[in-house]
Amino acid sequence: MSASRHIVAQSWREISCFAQYPGLIDLVEVPVISVIDDDASVRTAISNLVRSLGYAVHAFPSAEAFLQSVQLTQSWCVIADVRMPGTSGIELQSWLRAQGNRVPFIFITAVPEDRVRARALKDGAMCFLTKPVDQDHLIGSLARAIAQHDDRTGN
Repeated sequence: MSASRHIVAQSWREISCFAQYPGLIDLVEVPVISVIDDDASVRTAISNLVRSLGYAVHAFPSAEAFLQSVQLTQSWCVIADVRMPGTSGIELQSWLRAQGNRVPFIFITAVPEDRVRARALKDGAMCFLTKPVDQDHLIGSLARAIAQHDDRTGN
């Protein structure tokens, strides 16, 4: 089935509405969001927030774990910490861009640096948020990322 025949559900409530119609539920596509942060409490909090919005969430403790997962090609948006042991969020975005992967990135950081912020945005990041993250700003940025994915895929 072609991607253009899928319906993008914006919430679990919409999915339950589609479930009333036999065959239609197979056409519903729920956005997949990957959350990457080495801090388990931040990873859990952001994952819970994103899940409460009705999106499918996959959480990873490192960029390396994300790169070894199937979510590498299935994510509609990546929410990543800037500073992590091993590969940083910025390095991950750069590597994916070099591979031709244009998945939207939302960066979060406890240590904002103008130089790092400028690089992330230059490489196409949706936004660069400082911890503690403003929930409304994150939700708005995520909505823009989903819309950007829809624009690229024709959904």
